Amino acid sequence: MQMLFQADIGRQSPDEVQATFWKAADPFEPEVREFAEDLFRVAVARKEEIDALIAGHSAHWRLDRMPAVDRNLLRMAVAELIGVKSTPFPVVINEALEIGRRYCAPESINFLNGILDSIARGLLGI
Repeated sequence: MQMLFQADIGRQSPDEVQATFWKAADPFEPEVREFAEDLFRVAVARKEEIDALIAGHSAHWRLDRMPAVDRNLLRMAVAELIGVKSTPFPVVINEALEIGRRYCAPESINFLNGILDSIARGLLGI
């Protein structure tokens, strides 16, 4: 999420983000770094699709009007929903909400949950 936030707010290219993020970040286990980079790549490569899903499931909210942390947390979670088939949807949503509890405003949690639940149901065809 932090890399997506950096790309969004800092208006940096994906290559710039990855180069600068890992220099400033605390050391991570190789598996964690690889997973974060995979999510970032999916989110960047499928940004239009991801943003369309978010916009389609967030009634009366445009992406540019959402708080930047919420918007990029949603992008990260949707990237995992569509790009990492091995993670069950409820786990993705729960992990996103845990991150949201740490970085988002308290009133954002229900908003994030509603959008992610709606997108997951749509992807499952229910």
